[in-house]
Amino acid sequence: MSRTDLSAATALCGLVLLSAVAGSVPAHAQSAYKEAPPGPGDADAPGKPSDNRFAGPSPFAPQAPGVNAANIPDGPPAEPSEATPAVEQVSSHPAHDDWPAYGRDTDATRFSPLEQITPENVGRLSRAFVYHTGSKPAPGQVNKWAAETTPIKVGDGLYMCSAMNDIVKLDPATGKEVWRHDAGVKYASIPYTAACKGVVYYTSSSVPEGQPCHNRILEGTLDMRLIEVDADTGKLCEGFGYHGQVNLMKGMGESVPGFVSMTAPPPIVNGAIVVNHEVLDGQRRWAPSGLIRGYDAETGKFLWAWDVNRPDQHGEPAEGQHYSRGTPNSWATMTGDNGLGLVYVPTGNSAADYYSAMRSPEENKVSSAIVALDVKTGSPRWVFQTVHKDVWDYDIGSQPTMIDFPGQDGPVPALVVPTKRGQTFVLDRRDGKPLLPVEERPAPLDTDVKGDPRSPTQPWSVGMPRLGLPDLKESDMWGMSPIDQLFCRLKFRRAKYEGEFTAPSVERPWIEYPGYNGGSDWGSMAYDPRTGVLIANWNVTPMYDQLVTRKKADALGLMPLDDPNFKPGGGGAEGNGAMADTPYGIVVSPFWNQYTHMMCNKPPYGMITAIDMHTRKVLWQHPLGSARANGPWGVPTYLPLTIGTPNNGGPVVTAGGVVFVAATTDNMLHAFDAKSGKEVWNDVLPGGGQATPMTYEYKGKQYVAIMAGGHHFMMTPVSDALVVYALPDGK
Repeated sequence: MSRTDLSAATALCGLVLLSAVAGSVPAHAQSAYKEAPPGPGDADAPGKPSDNRFAGPSPFAPQAPGVNAANIPDGPPAEPSEATPAVEQVSSHPAHDDWPAYGRDTDATRFSPLEQITPENVGRLSRAFVYHTGSKPAPGQVNKWAAETTPIKVGDGLYMCSAMNDIVKLDPATGKEVWRHDAGVKYASIPYTAACKGVVYYTSSSVPEGQPCHNRILEGTLDMRLIEVDADTGKLCEGFGYHGQVNLMKGMGESVPGFVSMTAPPPIVNGAIVVNHEVLDGQRRWAPSGLIRGYDAETGKFLWAWDVNRPDQHGEPAEGQHYSRGTPNSWATMTGDNGLGLVYVPTGNSAADYYSAMRSPEENKVSSAIVALDVKTGSPRWVFQTVHKDVWDYDIGSQPTMIDFPGQDGPVPALVVPTKRGQTFVLDRRDGKPLLPVEERPAPLDTDVKGDPRSPTQPWSVGMPRLGLPDLKESDMWGMSPIDQLFCRLKFRRAKYEGEFTAPSVERPWIEYPGYNGGSDWGSMAYDPRTGVLIANWNVTPMYDQLVTRKKADALGLMPLDDPNFKPGGGGAEGNGAMADTPYGIVVSPFWNQYTHMMCNKPPYGMITAIDMHTRKVLWQHPLGSARANGPWGVPTYLPLTIGTPNNGGPVVTAGGVVFVAATTDNMLHAFDAKSGKEVWNDVLPGGGQATPMTYEYKGKQYVAIMAGGHHFMMTPVSDALVVYALPDGK
């Protein structure tokens, strides 16, 4: 279907509900968008960052009850130490039939060598089993569920976590539950989303084979614990931490349940568990720290900390002190390099995403960047920044992928870095230097935000195809009727828009395009190392933003999560945010018609692309996702038109030549021919497929699994179903 036919068809049929547009970045709202325009934002003088009302909390401020969820004794502050020497893990060289890590292997390729399912026979896939995790909102609970889980498979076990961190082992052929570990996470500890992207398989170097906890399953939890259980029984590993658990809130200072959480599986690099966490966005400048820490995979012992504003202090804080507050956090899945002894950390912004005047120089250097940390010491080896002085919430949500990049003198160890801007950077992972050209291009500077100038340039990866569409124009505005189109044209004219990196504004809204949900978000990409083909699904969804002064933020009821006056709906960067401790709050919504909940820019809103990494040419590209479950006012059209919907979750690619991806708001699992890009199969899921699928083989049969848990913010149906497919028995 051509772009012209696509636009005509979608306009005729009254397309896509895009209350789903902003996806699942942990830039967190407590409720759906409210479109009440704030008006001019200068209701009072903004004040100065030095005002005492913008000061940070006392270092002696206590943590609220329930923050240390398991009441794990802290013990005295620990000094840096080294990890127990590790054995090689199964994810380094996965067995042909396994999927032993979140990205299948330590390189995070999301590539499987399985060949049983092909473009020719994929149409015969049928459901082998459906497993129900039991994790869904209880009666009376606000829906915050979005499981985002990718299971792993090692040997005779299919392992996964529920949205609330219960760990299970399933029979890979039948889905029968072998064991279950109840993590005991409480509803109050859910941040923006109840999500657990995956678990980690670890083989001990100190416990003999055949003994309990020789093989272990590890996860980080929503209430900030590390948990290790025996892979055969699901029982806690008593020799790890405090009876199998480590308290990650130690040294974090003042906080409340739900402010800080882990949703991504931590990498284990040369025996060190490297831990990051998300900090609820939009709350306050002096939010809990975004530091990165290392723990011994055998014992749970603290190894080191990287705290941006305490760069030479790698131990835990002294009694009565805490890690530096408000620093850039990393919530994405990290990638570990055992050979180089590095972990590649995708970072976000300092707290208060849309205002940068109060950030330290050290914070500005490492925000929205890849930071390569030495896993022995926690010290940075190199930093590559993708956005300078980010005030658009362009944190890096994707897991980087390690590849062998063809160089003049042979393969170069490289890192592929997807971004929300649709810029894909390819770096030498030894030193962080670009392997493909990167240009610093002029960026808009005009802003009425006092004392917060923008960077004059921003980096563009000109050596890779951009995953994006041209800048918006007034003529791109559309709707189901001429009145809708006129409404969106007026809304476009009312806003400030100077292309990508339009600077924030107080007096009127500004359009952020790309929006903070992509390009590429947490689903990342898939890479076939045999062919050198990179597969990416991505978003085309602008946002409508405006800063408001502290007085107006208070009038709008924007309070941070830890304020006694906080009410659900009180703010986060996927909606209105308090940004307390700063002169401003933020009002954010999709760039849509708030009456029909249809986007103001014409479709598509989601795409899928295949890139040949040898030539850096696009092999094929087209819209991803149909209109069947989408429509104005939330009414599904049930039309099978491929119009391109917002999507969250990544692709996988197989040696059989099939790309599997769900992610879309049509609640389907899609299969594409990896060579042609033609869609060769799909199936309607029992809930939204906002997760990355995986595939494995067991007893000679290939299976494909997808968590169809839905997503509260994408407004896809919530479910607790893991759906697993296989070809029918027989020839």
